[in-house]
Amino acid sequence: MTLMQKFLGASAALALTAGAAAADPAILFDLGGKFDKSFNESAYNGAERWAQETGGKYAEVEIQSDAQREQAIRRFAESGANPIVMAGFSWATPLGEVAADYPDTKFAIIDMVVDAPNVRSVVFNEHEGSYLVGMMAAMASETGTVSFVGGMDIPLIRKFACGYAQGAKAVNADATVIANMTGTTPAAWNDPVKGSELTLAQISQGSDVVFAAAGGTGVGVLQTAADEDILSIGVDANQNYLHPGEVLTSMMKRVDNAVYEALTQGADLETGFNVMGVANEGVGYALDEFNAELVSDDMKAAVDAAAAEISAGNLVVHDYSSDESCPVLEF
Repeated sequence: MTLMQKFLGASAALALTAGAAAADPAILFDLGGKFDKSFNESAYNGAERWAQETGGKYAEVEIQSDAQREQAIRRFAESGANPIVMAGFSWATPLGEVAADYPDTKFAIIDMVVDAPNVRSVVFNEHEGSYLVGMMAAMASETGTVSFVGGMDIPLIRKFACGYAQGAKAVNADATVIANMTGTTPAAWNDPVKGSELTLAQISQGSDVVFAAAGGTGVGVLQTAADEDILSIGVDANQNYLHPGEVLTSMMKRVDNAVYEALTQGADLETGFNVMGVANEGVGYALDEFNAELVSDDMKAAVDAAAAEISAGNLVVHDYSSDESCPVLEF
């Protein structure tokens, strides 16, 4: 059986990708689309890597609204797709409703925990990776003021901001860290104009390095930083290439690895709770030809030493999600 543009509902134009057999895996992207140059695109890259290496095929869908989530999961499960991988925490509620109805189907969700015997829940220690790039921001800053632009104001994004502030303060205890969120609805993930406005406001307050953890909104942050000749820090995927010589680094959140591993395990997917952090290379910073001249040997040595301490358990970065507080940053 081939998945040929099946529409999810009478009015919704959600087409399941053609060319994948019923037993093939599937990936469901979050709002913002698979080419958001950030979280979704990292998930897409992991799926593509699996397909290229194995010759396998997968089905996919890009939803247009939250209302389409449950029906998308059900359509894939009913078609026989296995496993079904969901990129983003917002899939948790519908997956929690659906998983028990398809006990022979394996599901994987990234960025949230769903307690079900046929679900693999993948979460990341974003605070650890953010700590490392926060160190780099403070070392690169000439003003002593660095900033953060988040997408939707939720604990997960505050987790990024808190880790970033801790890293900056570890390098410069007197550093000023400015943090702003784009909004309180899912639209905050895809508002580059608002991201630009927030960045300009932060620059007016002295920021000369800005870290964006905001999905598609971050594209506006990085563009404005380049236009105003300050440094930026990308997130999730390696975004250094977007503005060569202007992006200090990217906080790599290896969503691609999570997707690749899930598709590789296939119908034998190991379910349960899975954490990806600095110790298992789930998060880290990006160094390549596009930012090599911006990252000094001293900066690299300091950050690599901190990463080693985190991996060894000797340096514990406070996790905002543990108690929804941050010792060095007020929201």
